[in-house]
Amino acid sequence: MIEDDDNSLRYDKMVENALRGVVKQAVEEVMKDGLPGDHHFYITFLTDHAGVNIPDYLRDRYPGEMTIVLQFQFYDLDVDDEKMQVTLSFNNVPEKLVIPLAAITIFADPSVNFALQFQPLGDDVEPDFDPDDGPSGSDDDDDKSDDSKKGEVVSLDNFRKK
Repeated sequence: MIEDDDNSLRYDKMVENALRGVVKQAVEEVMKDGLPGDHHFYITFLTDHAGVNIPDYLRDRYPGEMTIVLQFQFYDLDVDDEKMQVTLSFNNVPEKLVIPLAAITIFADPSVNFALQFQPLGDDVEPDFDPDDGPSGSDDDDDKSDDSKKGEVVSLDNFRKK
C-alpha cells in the first residue's frame, strides 16, 4: 500500500512549487532585463544538497549553507525548471555555481522588503513531513507545538507592509 493517500491533494507541495516558481521567474526577468533600480537578491542554499556544484574550497568554507548576493558583478546567469547557475567572483577568481532550485532555503530582495523562506526539500521535491502525522521530529521541530495538522512552507508575515 502506498504511504500517501491517493485521495488527498498535496497543497503543501503545490505551494512550495509555486513559490519556487517565483524565484525562477525573478531570475528570468533579471536575465532578460538586468536588475532594475536598487533590486538585489540574497540567495541562501544548502551546499550539501544533491546537484549543487560549487568549488570544493567554497563548500569547505561554507559547510551546510551559503548565501550569495546578486547585485553588481555576476555573469552567465541562467535558470531552468530544475536549477539556476551564475558566475561570481571570489577573491578575483570567477567561479561558476550551479544551484538546484530545491536547494534554495531563502530568497530575498531587501530593496523591497521581500523574502521567501523554504523548508529544505529532498531531490524529489517532497516535504519532510506527512500532513496526517505532523512534524517528522527533525531538529528543526523544537519550536513547534503539538498542533500537528499543519506544516509551515513559507513565512511571509514579517515582510508584509502593515
